[in-house]
Amino acid sequence: MVRMYHHTHKGEFSTMVKAAPPSERILVERVQTGVRLEKRLLKVLKGLAEYHDLTLGDLLEGIVLHAFDGRHPFSAETRQRIVDLKRIYKLDLDSSASHRLMEKVEVGRARSKSKGLGTRVKR
Repeated sequence: MVRMYHHTHKGEFSTMVKAAPPSERILVERVQTGVRLEKRLLKVLKGLAEYHDLTLGDLLEGIVLHAFDGRHPFSAETRQRIVDLKRIYKLDLDSSASHRLMEKVEVGRARSKSKGLGTRVKR
């Protein structure tokens, strides 16, 4: 069982348990990262983290650890909350979009306005 959710009290993840006693907690070293995510996907993740009273980092760690174990991290109720958040934030992507997302990147913002250079696509 994942026992990292010490900030969580709602307990709606399918395998989530309340905070472990101090003797069972796992001490880890966390690092700051500059991960880039699709804007609407990040809004849904932040909304879900807020709903569960988790930090975004705790939510992502839990999702990844469940995925590494081949387990689904969410209860039916939480999956419905995700559907609601996707509708609210107009996120129309699903797993079929994985590894196909391309980022629109502006090239020389000031130059593009004056010379009409436009944008390029970043993969």
